[in-house]
Amino acid sequence: MPGRRSLEAREYYAHRQNAFWRIIGGLLAIDPQLPYLERTRALKAARIALWDVLHSCVRQGSLDAKIDAASEKANDFGAFFRAHREITHVFFNGAKAEAAFRLHVHAKIDADSLVLARLPSTSPAHASMGYARKLEAWRAIQRA
Repeated sequence: MPGRRSLEAREYYAHRQNAFWRIIGGLLAIDPQLPYLERTRALKAARIALWDVLHSCVRQGSLDAKIDAASEKANDFGAFFRAHREITHVFFNGAKAEAAFRLHVHAKIDADSLVLARLPSTSPAHASMGYARKLEAWRAIQRA
């Protein structure tokens, strides 16, 4: 789920300390300072979809650890994958996204043809890993 700032801005990864757009910029030569619409168009041009695992949940603040597990409702990935059969890889931005997908989505879809991979969270809350290590791990997107 997007954090408070992202929800307010109606943009993924709007928190200025979140490294997502810097990392994607480094991988795909997208200027992280471009307007949001241009950045998302550049993702589409690179054949990258960006979507939350959870459609909704109840959470105090912005930390994934504060999500009320009983309130989690997943997006309709079955319909998404049926509409986009060319998708071969799903990359998760952190452990919570992967765990939510495996809990709420995995058993409801034909996941045998998908490569599922967790990447280190780009959140400023995951500060134990530096930017350079995160960027190197996220290069998995390029290799896919």
